[in-house]
Amino acid sequence: MVFGWGKRKQEKKPVEEIPQNKEIHLSDVPKIVSDLGILRETQTLAEINNLRNNTEPLIGDLTKIGNLLEKDNLSIDDIDKHLAIIVVRGKKQVIDVIKKDVVSLPKISSFDDAKKLNSALNNLLKKVGDVLGRQTRVIHIFAKKYASQLKENLEVMNSNHAEIRKLLKNFDSTQSLSKEILDSIKQIHSLTSSRQEKSQKITETDDHLSSLDAKISSIQSSVDEIKSSESYSKYTSLKQTLDEFANQKSKIKNQINTQFTKISRPLGRYEYASSLDKDQKNILSSLVSEPFDVLTSENKDSIIVILENVRKGITSGSISVKDVSKTSVQITETEESLDVFVKQISDYHQKYQELQNDVDSLMPSDLISLESDLAKNLSLNDELKMKSENFQGEIDEIDSIIPQLVSEIELKLREFSNTRYSVLVS
Repeated sequence: MVFGWGKRKQEKKPVEEIPQNKEIHLSDVPKIVSDLGILRETQTLAEINNLRNNTEPLIGDLTKIGNLLEKDNLSIDDIDKHLAIIVVRGKKQVIDVIKKDVVSLPKISSFDDAKKLNSALNNLLKKVGDVLGRQTRVIHIFAKKYASQLKENLEVMNSNHAEIRKLLKNFDSTQSLSKEILDSIKQIHSLTSSRQEKSQKITETDDHLSSLDAKISSIQSSVDEIKSSESYSKYTSLKQTLDEFANQKSKIKNQINTQFTKISRPLGRYEYASSLDKDQKNILSSLVSEPFDVLTSENKDSIIVILENVRKGITSGSISVKDVSKTSVQITETEESLDVFVKQISDYHQKYQELQNDVDSLMPSDLISLESDLAKNLSLNDELKMKSENFQGEIDEIDSIIPQLVSEIELKLREFSNTRYSVLVS
């Protein structure tokens, strides 16, 4: 071989080491990651630098091939002149690319340098590869003695470049892995802090609940004491009497409604056709919908006026009914019943108010406020229990997430090192 190319030495496969097991605390992980990262960076730069140094002589060999090719006329005097033009042009293109793009590789002292090396080598191989691809027939037919040398040289360079790319990619992956581990540690710290806060809140809530239970018990005792008293027994008995008496209202209303239903049609028509003042209109409207509400001694005269106006309307024909005589009789019946209805309603209201006054007088003064306080404190008790349960649920979730994060950290550390780490959180 003219320019001293040789096969690359085969790398010896490292003896597979048995992984070591080691327990560490979570607080130790950042330093381990940093130390391993520095070691990986140093190793990667050293390997890339070796590849660079192994590749650099091949750059010189390419330059020598270019110089020799430039001086070699490739015996073009012995071929067709048209073909000779193609060969000369192809040869010139190859030589121009070698002169222009085959340059010395940058030296390596940092990863920025390594990236520049990768870019420079990629550009060199692309330019040379492109031109040799276009002029492959010229080289293989008319420059055979250079073809195999170029091929072998470029194969080694491409192989080295692939290794450099792989090393850079692996280191980028290492940096990404380092960031993921550190992010997981931050997340664990945040979750641990959150867990402590929620545990503290549960303690505070439980203390509050304990105090609240005592308060509820005290209020309940006071309520029970009042409800067991003789006065409260009288109160409940009288209240039951009041509730039962209230049913009388429905009976009176039904009796009154039955009578007024008989004249509801002419009343309703008079309501639409009349021009009464506001008070009378309100009374008329109630007589049509709910007469119980307006049958009072104060309204009696106005009601009679309304009923007589309805009677006049029926007689004159301005209010149409099927049987004028029958309707007139029903109006008379209603007017005659007014005193009875008014008295029934008045007596009912009077009796109801008397009973209500008696009930109010027997009602324990503290019971309402005590029962209100009891309801509020029971509601607060339920809210606090719900909060405590929610805090515990969040703690349980945190307790399930942290071991997952720790397991992920252990797996990622395994990609860094031959040591199998077991991470202890507490």
